[in-house]
Amino acid sequence: MSKTLNPEYIFETSWEVCNMVGGIYTVLSTRAATLQQSHPDKLIFIGPDVWLDKPNPLFEEIPDLYKDWKEFTDAEYGLKIRIGRWDIPGKPIAVLVNFLPLMAQKNEIYGRVWELVGVNSIAAYGDYDESSMFGYSTGMIIESYYRFFKLTSDNQVVAHFNEWMTTFGAFYIQNGVPEIATLFTTHATSIGRSIAGNHKPLYDYLAEYNGDQMSYELNMVSKHSTEKVAAHTVDCFTTVSEITGIECEQLLDKKPDVITPNGFEDDFVPQGKNFAQKRKEARETLRKVTETLLGYELSSDALLISTAGRYEYKNKGIDTFLESLKILSEKELTKEIVAFIMVPGHIKGSRLDLISSLQHPEIKLDSTNRFTTHELYDYYNDNVMSAIHWFHFNNQASQRVKIVFVPSYLNGADGVFNKSYYDLLIGMDLTVFPSYYEPWGYTPLESVAFAVPTITTDLSGFGQWVSHNPQPIKNGVGVIHRSDYNGYLVATQIAEMIFDFAAYDETEIKKVRKRASVIAEKALWKHFIHFYDNAYHIALTNRNKRLSIG
Repeated sequence: MSKTLNPEYIFETSWEVCNMVGGIYTVLSTRAATLQQSHPDKLIFIGPDVWLDKPNPLFEEIPDLYKDWKEFTDAEYGLKIRIGRWDIPGKPIAVLVNFLPLMAQKNEIYGRVWELVGVNSIAAYGDYDESSMFGYSTGMIIESYYRFFKLTSDNQVVAHFNEWMTTFGAFYIQNGVPEIATLFTTHATSIGRSIAGNHKPLYDYLAEYNGDQMSYELNMVSKHSTEKVAAHTVDCFTTVSEITGIECEQLLDKKPDVITPNGFEDDFVPQGKNFAQKRKEARETLRKVTETLLGYELSSDALLISTAGRYEYKNKGIDTFLESLKILSEKELTKEIVAFIMVPGHIKGSRLDLISSLQHPEIKLDSTNRFTTHELYDYYNDNVMSAIHWFHFNNQASQRVKIVFVPSYLNGADGVFNKSYYDLLIGMDLTVFPSYYEPWGYTPLESVAFAVPTITTDLSGFGQWVSHNPQPIKNGVGVIHRSDYNGYLVATQIAEMIFDFAAYDETEIKKVRKRASVIAEKALWKHFIHFYDNAYHIALTNRNKRLSIG
């Protein structure tokens, strides 16, 4: 039996290092503590210095840390980097790079990468340029470290690149420092997300799609090209779920070498009496804002439910959730339902009239807008607002189902709630994430981590991990079968699950919350990190084959 190869140094790069954008931030930031424990200060994250001269709240710069290497990188590679620690559990070393000077050389770099691996950058547009130059700079930084500290092929070094935005770093390493083993993880294929986002049936016709052909049809040629080439050329290619693995095999013509499911750490979940206090505070805040917005008091047993995530109206199932609320409103409900839609939209800022009423309860809100907590730039063309009006919701006291649209990032300083998303999530009774396109799905996982039962679909990686078969909400996680064409049936089943949950007594609710917590415990990184150990082993084994080592 061959010996398991373990890395001595791990470099990992992503656009979301010290840059909270989406789910990849959660993947990396929660996994860091586990890796830092096994590779203390030989785990180095590399991210974009998007804050430049402004202080980054997620990054603590340490001027004396690797000062000589920093000067070497500037002198030999012409890159300005900041070195410090990522302000997350484990406090791993983080390097932030100002990649913008490379923009002047982008055509030369594109030509070089075309000659090396055949990536087609001619059709590039939008964020492709910045992403590619950032990726290329990460390769330069890793090489700089390797040369400065005089590492050799005797050192087991891996460089891990996340998403297509970093692939140019992998190409740089493959050419400049082939002694380093490369890994590439796609958290969602760019072409698969585009097919789904353009309202084309992804799943029923997946076997008929050609990724290259679809990239031309959907104007995704360059992003698809760099992602596909990376998948085929790195030493180990991974993705986060079985469902996305099938997508990769069809659209990228490459089966992942290993599936690396996303775990999390529960150190951000309050414990004991603190949990009960945080939940009480969250519910008080949610009720206060809602009652101020609506202009009347909610019943004491009102059920608080929510959905959240990126504002991808179809892919995240926001459309299906809203339709389920309409179906639910036509049932004989015994409780009021308040549904919070927490997805960042295009806003001017918090509503000043709402803030005024919150601060001075005697000043009643004088507005026809009883739905949004923040001011949208364009109410008329907003998908959520359009659906609210289409389904004739009015948030009157006589309607049993109320909708509160929170179109702001919940970072603790939104002006209305002034609590983080987690500090509000803990107060929910139930969450719903009926995703159509969701390679993993952190939002339902975060929900059960806070003992909040959740409803999701078997088109999400998390939903499939919980159960390959549909299951009821009483299990802690309700899983609904979803396909390309059964949206109304999914909405109906969501409404039925919420209706059933609303009828549970306190004893049954406690049991369901406990079952949700048990599922969350199974997804801790200590149970999932071995998938990454396997990926590192595969990468190092293939590196050794390339170099004819061993």
